[in-house]
Amino acid sequence: MSEEKDEGQKAEEIKAEEIKAEEIKAEEIKAEEIKTEEIKAEVEAKAAAELPQSPAEAPATAVDAEREAKLKAAAEARAARAAAKEPANAGGAAPEGAVDAEREAKLKAAAEARAARAAAKEAANAGGAAPEGAVDAEREAKLKAAAEARAARAAAKEAANAGGAAPEGAEPPPEPSPKQPELDAAAKLIRSLVHEEALEDAYINEMSRHMPTIIVKNEHWAATAELLKRHEELHFTYLRNVSGVDYETHLEVVYHLVHLESRRELAVKVKADRSDPVIASATPVWATANWNEREIYDLLGVTFPGHPDLRRIMMSDDWVGHPLRKDYEPLDSEV
Repeated sequence: MSEEKDEGQKAEEIKAEEIKAEEIKAEEIKAEEIKTEEIKAEVEAKAAAELPQSPAEAPATAVDAEREAKLKAAAEARAARAAAKEPANAGGAAPEGAVDAEREAKLKAAAEARAARAAAKEAANAGGAAPEGAVDAEREAKLKAAAEARAARAAAKEAANAGGAAPEGAEPPPEPSPKQPELDAAAKLIRSLVHEEALEDAYINEMSRHMPTIIVKNEHWAATAELLKRHEELHFTYLRNVSGVDYETHLEVVYHLVHLESRRELAVKVKADRSDPVIASATPVWATANWNEREIYDLLGVTFPGHPDLRRIMMSDDWVGHPLRKDYEPLDSEV
């Protein structure tokens, strides 16, 4: 009996020791967890200490310098505008630099140009000579240079055809354009089938990708247009664009034609008297010309007999004048 008691007591002691061991182990685990938390907190505190300061606590050098400069420039601009506005309201002069010099120069130049044109027009109406300086010197120089260049080329060409030497000082004849045969063929057909003097000129426009260009006399334009589209060797079935130009001495309409199969191109120019500009409509031949001719009629005043619906397309029907003419004077200068 006493042996059973000893065994039971021993078992209880063993169990108590196991429980105590488990409690010790739990305390050790808890201690480790506490230590881990302390280490983690220490690491986080150190990392926080190394982070940059908040924007509010950042030093002055952290401010965006570019933004500050922009704000400063905007403030200065507002101040300058206000300074310019105040003297104007008070009837005084604006401070130096407040006025846009470039705009003033443009306005002055435009005023001088208008005055020169008006003076030249008055002198022409009165039958007298235009005052000195009224003629555009730059334009005159360009026209003179172009005429001299044409004369030199013509002299060189004549000398080459005659087998002689070119006159002294003349430019050597330029290399023939690869599109010269196209131009020669078109000009030959027009002269033989429309009229011998149907063309005023035929040349290669080297500045426009060697564009073959012809100037058709006004009275032969209708017949020439039919030939350019219908003849099997020409066959310019597509009219790409029509434009109008005011050269002050005359008005000019330019038709840009394309041969769709071969991609050949041809520019056709027709001149009109500036006082009464009339050019036969190309709309019956190329329907594309319809709205283009209406625009030229509206803005330049060229009349196109044969057009199916010739009326203004941009300005109102009661509009006075043609805005793209160089002598156009608007009723309201602000419009």
